Amino acid sequence: MRWIDTLEAAAAEKLPEAVHRYFRQGSAGGISVGEATAAWSAYRFRPRVLTDVSTIDLRTTVLGTPVDAPILVAPSTMHRMADPDGEVATARGVGAAGSVLGVSSNAGTTFADLGATGVPWWLQIYIARNRELTERMLDAAVAGGTRAIVLTVDTPVVGRKEDEGETVWDLAQPGQLLANLPEGEWTDDDLAKADDLSPDAIGWLAERTGLPVVVKGVLRGDDAKRCADAGAAGVIVSNHGGRQLDGSIPTAQALPEVAEALAGTGTEIYVDGGIRRGEHILTALALGARAVFVGRPALWALTVGSAAGVTRLLTDLATELDHTLRLAGHPTPASLTPDLITTRFTN
Repeated sequence: MRWIDTLEAAAAEKLPEAVHRYFRQGSAGGISVGEATAAWSAYRFRPRVLTDVSTIDLRTTVLGTPVDAPILVAPSTMHRMADPDGEVATARGVGAAGSVLGVSSNAGTTFADLGATGVPWWLQIYIARNRELTERMLDAAVAGGTRAIVLTVDTPVVGRKEDEGETVWDLAQPGQLLANLPEGEWTDDDLAKADDLSPDAIGWLAERTGLPVVVKGVLRGDDAKRCADAGAAGVIVSNHGGRQLDGSIPTAQALPEVAEALAGTGTEIYVDGGIRRGEHILTALALGARAVFVGRPALWALTVGSAAGVTRLLTDLATELDHTLRLAGHPTPASLTPDLITTRFTN
């Protein structure tokens, strides 16, 4: 059995039940989270033959940062519940794999401590109703060395979770999240997600930070084009791991439309959601993604193996991608084109 396929069960043995449930659950009835991986596996390949694949080069860049393979770690919260060193352990694992780490604005590690690792990281931000709170967090992230701002746009309100019994919030201890919340007397209304955003937020973030802005949570081509027109350097095709609007389409289905809408704009495209195999990564790259993000598997790997576990997860997936590229007849991710992919054959 592949190591990645053992991780969730192994992590479940180490985590409190409420934490394991929080990491794995989707919103409402769990339709979107349940469909994510199968949607990638529904595609089929049209491989090339008689091509030189004696040397495979997985290296690429993401917003100008070199990475050893087009496999990044998605932002998520509660890392300190998976490992005492939290995001610092994740960052060390990511750095050893030559990748980039997405960091949640709810992180339990200060941006200064993340910056001290020397690992390239991007800040995922929710714009709060109180813009001053957001501005101060952005300033701290810039001082800590973030290389990009990832604006999450699919969360005007938090998706409904149908919990029973003890929840992760009952177990959370001081210091396990919101380590970068600025000091002050903040009300719940201050902290709530802004529900009045427009594409103007992209330019505001870019001007405030001087950094590229990536918009996360895009599932439509027309929305992707609006983001690009507003100055986004990239978009992440994402349904928030199935944790927001349940019944949202799988990212595997949304990616081709987004890629078509952004063709020729120079806007970089990323995708997350249900990616578990080298074949899934191959599909995403051929359909137009520059790189993929993995989320839950990184949390499982952090729980089971700390920094070394995160490194192994990323390198195992890179090894699988190398193998699939050889079989597909492509020496580099850049040589992939959409004609490699077809939908599943049906009678």
